Amino acid sequence: MKDFKRILVTAALPYANGPVHIGHMAGVYIPADIYVRYQRAQKRDIIFVGGSDEHGVPITIRAMKEGVSPQEIVDKYHAIIKESFKQMGISFDIYSRTSNKVHHETASAFFKKMYDDGLFEEKETEQYYDEKAKVFLADRYITGTCPICGNPNAYGDQCERCGSSLSPEQLINPRSTLSDAVPVKKKTKHWYFPLQDYEAWLKQWLLEGHKEWKNNVYGQCKSWLDNGLQSRAMTRDSNWGIKVPLPDAEGKVLYVWFDAPIGYISASKELTAHWADYWCKEDTRLIHFIGKDNIVFHCIIFPAMLRAHGNFMLPDNVPANEFLNIEGDKVSTSRNWAVWINEYVKDFPGCEDVLRYVLCSNMPETKDNDFTWKDFQEKNNSELVAIFGNFVNRTFVLMKKLCNDKVPRFHNQLRDDTDQKLIDEIKNSKTKVEHAIEEFHFRDALFEVMDLARKGNKYLQEKEPWKKTGAPAPDGDQSLIDNCIHLCLQLTANLAILVNPFLPHTAKKMCHMMKVEDRMLDWENAGKTDLLSYGYNLRSPELLFRKIEDQEISMQVEKLRANALNQKEKINMEEPKREEKPQIQYDDFAKLELRAGTVLACEKVEKADKLLKFEVDLGVEKRTIVSGIALHYKPEEMIGKQVIVVANLAPRKLKGIESRGMILTAEDKNGKLYLLKPENLVTPGSPVS
Repeated sequence: MKDFKRILVTAALPYANGPVHIGHMAGVYIPADIYVRYQRAQKRDIIFVGGSDEHGVPITIRAMKEGVSPQEIVDKYHAIIKESFKQMGISFDIYSRTSNKVHHETASAFFKKMYDDGLFEEKETEQYYDEKAKVFLADRYITGTCPICGNPNAYGDQCERCGSSLSPEQLINPRSTLSDAVPVKKKTKHWYFPLQDYEAWLKQWLLEGHKEWKNNVYGQCKSWLDNGLQSRAMTRDSNWGIKVPLPDAEGKVLYVWFDAPIGYISASKELTAHWADYWCKEDTRLIHFIGKDNIVFHCIIFPAMLRAHGNFMLPDNVPANEFLNIEGDKVSTSRNWAVWINEYVKDFPGCEDVLRYVLCSNMPETKDNDFTWKDFQEKNNSELVAIFGNFVNRTFVLMKKLCNDKVPRFHNQLRDDTDQKLIDEIKNSKTKVEHAIEEFHFRDALFEVMDLARKGNKYLQEKEPWKKTGAPAPDGDQSLIDNCIHLCLQLTANLAILVNPFLPHTAKKMCHMMKVEDRMLDWENAGKTDLLSYGYNLRSPELLFRKIEDQEISMQVEKLRANALNQKEKINMEEPKREEKPQIQYDDFAKLELRAGTVLACEKVEKADKLLKFEVDLGVEKRTIVSGIALHYKPEEMIGKQVIVVANLAPRKLKGIESRGMILTAEDKNGKLYLLKPENLVTPGSPVS
């Protein structure tokens, strides 16, 4: 690895349209904080920047729903998010916001330089416009009927019932959410960044130069680059955001994914006058901590922007995590299926490190993982309380009882193999932990810390110092007691150092008990067995963790379910009631031509996670049909299956593919789709009645 002089760590900017939840913490902020705290303990030059992303459509949609201004929304949630990070010990050097003046100036200047250098393409296109509200409509401001599943309340970018990615052009009977007017197409001008011009460079820099990146990151980037890049609009029609700094750009703002990553630069400017050292010198290591949904923006679009602008160095690593589910279901802010940090700290005061521990031990580093409240309780009670906390408490209690409340002397001449083995384990644990953290394997690193505490408990059980004392203890027995307690206290000091990046509140409490200053937590002290001096008087022990009871867990599970149910009822009240379809006569039904078909071929549609492209045998002909069931069925398992097809549906283009028919499915209460098919094999093209 290249020898870097300084490190710059960024953490994805959360949208200031709601609080942060445990998925955010496990995916981005806890891994970033662990890495930063470790590097600080190594006394390396490092800064950690973050902030709230306060522009974009989600902000304006939340403001519209709550009947307030976008500024009121971002002010409210920026404060909540910032306080949540503080309570959870996320140690930003600065937590800024993209509504700040310095950010507007920085992002505007960044865009203007690229514009002056002739790096944008100016294009005039037709986009949907609300003539009543007199505004161009972002995709989320348009609703209509989903062409895939028939949901009458699908958005212009996605149907939340079947999960299909959509465009406003695909919606049936589209309407504006602002005025309920039927939108019309109107010409508008925007500035596009020609990503395809940087495709060859990106392949060399990323695919050839960063093969060490995590497989999930590298693989997603390779897929995008293999499919070819296209020009991407860097401006939007809106009144909320950073105004495009050009004279002929009235009503235009910078695309949120252009301005948001520049927030890392503007936050650095706020933090230090020497910000350019961290952004413009090649001996700086830039690391982006993000979730997997932000990989393309941080690994392809933002690096291409930095390259095009010039003067900035590029990310050395982007250790993105996968998603954390809750109780077996995907986190959903719209369904309120989430554990919110601002609520957790109220429900479990003083247990911030417990959540940090559970989320780190379940961190979705290579695949989606699951959080359950029962596992939360088990990890707290059986690991933090029964192993880590138990060892530290036993050590202090035995010191008080057997060694006059002071650090006893170590009698080197009485050192035995068991003592030496523990000394070696302390030294080895330092090496294992630091190697795992440097490689972004935070779960493995935490396991090594907990394993060292297990070995401490085992050592105590083997030594049994409580059995060697009498009234008074013989001198030889007391020396053996001294050696045991001395090593356990040195191990306790090492545990504080090693656990500090993961559980900072716990490490601080341990330092208080040992009557040492926080500088003992410097990494250079890890592995040493002379950290606490002979005769030093320590404080009485405090319990590091409390047991969590069944009732508390039951309440949280019930709260989670109740919140989701209340949100569902709220949405049902807010959304227009679906009118029951009028009765039809048989002649109306007879207009539908339903036929059984056999799937001959099936493949995923490029750049559309939810769509599958089918070739279906309908007997007298073969049809191409696009269906939004990719989240429920794999292409290879569809071949040979029989399906029911609406064969006389008017053709419709989906992602540039003409779909000639609709494959019928049924949806259960959990949103899972199932194919409707004949009970027995029938001849392709057989009518269904």
